[in-house]
Amino acid sequence: MNSTGVKVDGSIGAFSLDSTVPGAVSRGFDAFLREWQTQIGDGFPQPAYSPATIRDFRVKSRVAKVHDVAITDVHGASAVRTAGTPAGIEDQVRMYVVRRGAWALGGPRDRGQHIVSTGQFLLRHVGRPSHFETAPNTTARVLVLPATTLKPLIVNRIITGPADTAEMRVLAAHTNMIHETMTDLGPAGVHAVHSTLIELVKAVALRRFDNAEPQLAPALAQAAKSLADTHLADPELTPTMLARELKVSLRTLQRAFAALGESVTAYIRHRRLEEARLALTAPHGRRNISALAAYWQFADSSHFTRVFKKRYGQTPTEYARSTGSAGN
Repeated sequence: MNSTGVKVDGSIGAFSLDSTVPGAVSRGFDAFLREWQTQIGDGFPQPAYSPATIRDFRVKSRVAKVHDVAITDVHGASAVRTAGTPAGIEDQVRMYVVRRGAWALGGPRDRGQHIVSTGQFLLRHVGRPSHFETAPNTTARVLVLPATTLKPLIVNRIITGPADTAEMRVLAAHTNMIHETMTDLGPAGVHAVHSTLIELVKAVALRRFDNAEPQLAPALAQAAKSLADTHLADPELTPTMLARELKVSLRTLQRAFAALGESVTAYIRHRRLEEARLALTAPHGRRNISALAAYWQFADSSHFTRVFKKRYGQTPTEYARSTGSAGN
């Protein structure tokens, strides 16, 4: 069983645990509860789980707490199911984002059962505990959020939709950044990422961004970068296309990148150059310089050669030769 945990102070905490590795099942569930209690705490109580879940808990998880928000990324090789009749009162907003598999909320006999399937999300206020059950090999992200700020926007609605909308892409980019950087953040940084997270969930609930919210800039820029990285060979990739897909104005997107000290166009060009550089050293299926220029959407081989040399100090042919690869 692989487990790492870092608790910086009482307001933030993080751990990752993998009980899918061979020999870890017998200790996996206990380790998960122990890490949760140590790093996340009583403010986010775990439900009672079924005996079958406890016996066969093959789950890879990554969890972060930022003040009154908990973010859990989970891949369950085994099914996970709660047990008994949940009691008590909860006053939280929860979001379920399923990338693979299915997450059922409420028991099969409940009139209000909802199933979040692959590529979907569900956002709702939770007043009372409810059952949940996941299918084997489910990969999902669960956010537990404060009701004080978000309940007035959601009221009694259950908000569902595809997980790849513009708002969800930016939210996903921001939560990924939280996982990757939170243990290195100072108090001001922790406050900023928490505030931004709440604003992005509001955007999901309202289906629009607050373009005047400056704290959204890093998350918006990261989402645009992730989207651009999947379209680098697409001739339609432009700042305008990215802004349209993310449902913000071009000026808003440009301001988000400017806050990071770069431009959208420069990012696209640099990433295309980097992919072309890697292609020059590929052991098989190398393209010639003209073909590379065309594939990565440079105007012609001369333009490609000029910008390549400006960035790397060598022409593409010189670079290929210096690395022992053929170039022409």
